[in-house]
Amino acid sequence: MCWFLALESGRFWFPAQVYNRENGHVGFVLSCYDAELSYDHRTDTFTARIRPAPVGTSAHDLHSSDCLHDLRPGDHIEIQWRRNKEFPYGWWYGVVGHLEPCNGNEKYCRCHESDNVVLEFKQYSLGSRWRLAIINRRNHREEGNEINGFYGGIRKLYTLKEISMWKQLWPSELLLE
Repeated sequence: MCWFLALESGRFWFPAQVYNRENGHVGFVLSCYDAELSYDHRTDTFTARIRPAPVGTSAHDLHSSDCLHDLRPGDHIEIQWRRNKEFPYGWWYGVVGHLEPCNGNEKYCRCHESDNVVLEFKQYSLGSRWRLAIINRRNHREEGNEINGFYGGIRKLYTLKEISMWKQLWPSELLLE
């Protein structure tokens, strides 16, 4: 009963990842932010506040990526992204892609041996500035600019549960931005 009363009163805050809907802006449908939530019984809604990421990195700090040497085409990832240096990082969903000269044939693919890793955000249409990002697996650090934002740390998704959560949010049409 104590737990219920704490939850209903709004005194109980719990960690969660909040999938960003950016007031319906389709460009943000496959992103999320780490948050603490509490329930407001008067409005029957939840209130969110930003919290440190579950990986032990502050939302304002670069996550130390420990998976870069293991990334292969087809792997599912989350990558930190922020609009500018003043904003905290959010997490965006993507998939590791193939490098330009590779034809994607699994038998001959050597993309995993390259210093460069292609990150694909397949929710965006081909040709979109948001569709691809290339990072260096040996010297990766925050990269970007004030126009396109900044990419940060990467974490590989290992479980079907994590991947399926993102796929449930997949847009019905490719994004044109």
